[in-house]
Order: sequence, then structure tokens, then C-alpha cells
Amino acid sequence: MATVKTKTVWFCKSCGNESPKWMGRCPACGEWNTMVEETVATGKKAGAASVSVPGSGHKPMPLSHIDSSVENRISLNNGEVDRILGGGLVEGSLVLIGGEPGIGKSTLSLQIPLHCPHLKTLYVTGEESAKQVKLRAARIGGDDANCMIYSETLMENIIAEARAMMPDLMVVDSVQTMFSQNVESSPGSVTQIKETAAMLLRFAKETGVPVILIGHITKEGSIAGPKILEHIVDVVLQFEGDNRGTYRLLRSIKNRFGSTSELAVFEMTGKGLREVSNPSEMLIPMHEEGLSGVAVSAMLDGTRPFLIEVQALVSSAAYGTPQRSATGFDVRRLNMLLAVLEKRAGFKLSVKDVFLNMAGGLKVSDPACDLAVVSAVLSSNFDFAIPADTCFAGEIGLSGEVRPVAQTDRRIIEAARLGFKKIYVSSFSSLEGLEGYAGAKPEVVKVADVPSLCRILFK
Repeated sequence: MATVKTKTVWFCKSCGNESPKWMGRCPACGEWNTMVEETVATGKKAGAASVSVPGSGHKPMPLSHIDSSVENRISLNNGEVDRILGGGLVEGSLVLIGGEPGIGKSTLSLQIPLHCPHLKTLYVTGEESAKQVKLRAARIGGDDANCMIYSETLMENIIAEARAMMPDLMVVDSVQTMFSQNVESSPGSVTQIKETAAMLLRFAKETGVPVILIGHITKEGSIAGPKILEHIVDVVLQFEGDNRGTYRLLRSIKNRFGSTSELAVFEMTGKGLREVSNPSEMLIPMHEEGLSGVAVSAMLDGTRPFLIEVQALVSSAAYGTPQRSATGFDVRRLNMLLAVLEKRAGFKLSVKDVFLNMAGGLKVSDPACDLAVVSAVLSSNFDFAIPADTCFAGEIGLSGEVRPVAQTDRRIIEAARLGFKKIYVSSFSSLEGLEGYAGAKPEVVKVADVPSLCRILFK
């Protein structure tokens, strides 16, 4: 029998490439500063020989003979999660949920079995004790009769317990705390995460039990561990939002059984995450009319349109250097829009402080918000209020032109549904999708550039 020996190697966290020494740049994927040191076993441990799985002798078969019927899906009694998954959880799928600490990953993963008492669930916790999970469950509420809590971090014990129990759903919190005896490294290392994910994938595919994994993220915002973890799983969901705010966005990064253009919105409450089926009603103005520096943007995140309030404050610089601050919006893009206003429209904003805020604590990246940002800044600068029933959807170019944005018709329909009377869009926007809409449409005002916007809006 071979003697077990250990050696030190370096792994790339991004692609998993192995190297005998440290290198600043990975030769496989080209990423910088991604090499981490690991201790691995070079011999074979007793009892580590491969074992054939009964019934695993599949034969090659023609593609035309493979059944392509729709996958069996399990409803989680949560409309937002079911929609972002493509209609429910697919049997035998592996779902990875990532996000910042305190964002709501564990709350959502426990809320799912508590609201699905018809599913026999095995909840594996490696970070918290069973009492801590019980306290959270009591706060969330729901039926916990069919939810089994298992506090364990050794994967061999977890797989054995799952095979004996054969649950309808399995939740693992979190994958970075699990470890296997077959790998000589600490939990959370590249090697352990790869082995743990592979064991859970084999279990899910062999038994048909869907598995939900909770994953940590790095300070850069990516899921901790090797990039191969995201390749192994079937679905990757990313939690976004400010953990000091109330709203949470669940975004689909990867989905083998559905679209990656979906977005789910939740509100964090004292009893867990509440579904926000219509986020537009919560993100539009909640104040008295007649306030300057406020504009509403008809934005689109993935395939979901909703309206968000943009707030701006322009004031004289109290110090020598004017301040530029943006919450929920890229401050570099704000500086670009202010430069366009000064160069193309003649507004002297270089000596003034400009503060920008996106209501609800959301982070916005849709370029269609440019028109609303410019309108809010000008409204605050002139101290002229924009009518509350007016919204905007357009991108601003470096020459001051208003460029069309994708799916303008869907933005207009969403604005009409919420009672807006007027919407400003690019003069080059195509409105063919409105032909089949039978409801009341808002007045569509087409603008070509920023100067024409100022003449129409502040006349």
C-alpha cells in the first residue's frame, strides 16, 4: 500500500490551475494575485479506492433517442424565487446563492423550507448551532414540522445521512465550512471546495434531490473559492443591496434551466424577506409635490421594468474643491454627465457641489437613468420642480445627444400602469411594441439632445 505523503502546491483561485511555486500571474487564466498555498496528499489513503456506483453503467446513445421533455420542477411557494429559477426548482439541480454577510442568504434558505411544509427538507448548518437556527426560525415563522436540522461539517457524514433520509430538498450553509476526509487541507481551501461541490453534485444527480448551497463572497464581490465552483453548479444567484437598507435584489448570474435576465426584489423585515411583486410602487416619490431636484427614471433590470426616484442636490461649494457624491450610481458616470452639461449645454457646475441619491438604497447601472439624472440635477440647479407625473428613459452621449435605450415600449407601459402622464425618451426610439397595447398611454415626448430637453422641460 502506498504511503501517504504531503507536499505544498499553489492553486489559482480563479481557474484552479496548480503550480509548484508562487507566481504573481496565473499562466492558465492570466489573473493577477490569485495563487493560494495548499497542502495536498500525494499518496492514496486506505479505503480511498474508487467504488463503482450501482446502476451507473450508462451506454452511449443517439441524441435523437434522448427524452427532451420538460424537467420536473418543485414550487417553493415563493413567487419571486420561482420566477427567477424559471418556474421552480428542478429535481437534481445544484443551486448556489452568494452575497455579502448579513444580506439575507441564510434567512432566505431557511424561509424556503418553513414556507414549504410539504417538502421534507434536510437543513445542514456548518456555521451556526441548531439553537441559533431555531431562534431564526421562530422569528421568521412558518411550519417547521418537516424541516430537519443537521449541524455537521464532514461531507461523508452529511452524504450518508442524506442518503438514509432521502429528503425532497437539501440546504447546505455554507459550502466554505464543509470538508472531506479525502482531502488533506483545511475547510474553505480551493481543494476542499472543489471536492465538496463535486460530492454534492454526484449526490444530487444520482438521487434527484435538489441541493441549495450558500456561498461566501470575497471583498471584490465574487464568490469565494475557485471559479470551477460556479461551473459545477446549475444555478448561481447573487444577493445585492445595502445591508443597512431594506431592499434586496436577487439576481440570476447563471441558470441552465431558465433565463439569466430575471431579477427578484425583496424587502427585509423583522419576520424575514418579504416579496416585492411590484417594486415600482415602493420606489417612486413618497413626498409632497413641488420639490426640486427630483426625477423619476423608467429603468430596466434584466427583463423587469420598474420606476425609481432619482434625487439630486446642487449647491454652492462651501470649500475650494467642489464635492461630487453619488449613492447607488456610478460617481464616474455622474462626473461625465456633469461635464456634458457644462461643455454642451453651457451650465457652469464646476464650482458647485453635486450630490446624487437613488431612492430605496438600490444600485443602478442602467444607462437609461442618464436622462433622469440630468433632469434632477438641472431641476435642483434652477430650483424648479418637475411635475410628479413625468418620468424619463434615455442615455446621454458625450456629445450631448439623447440615445435610445432597449425596450422603450416596456418602460412606457410600466409608466402608464402606474399613472404617469408624460415620459421623455430619445427622438430615435422605436415604439413599435406599443401598437398592441390597449390601455391609456402617457404622452411620449421625444428629445434629441440635452439643450432641447432644457428648452422643453424648463420653459
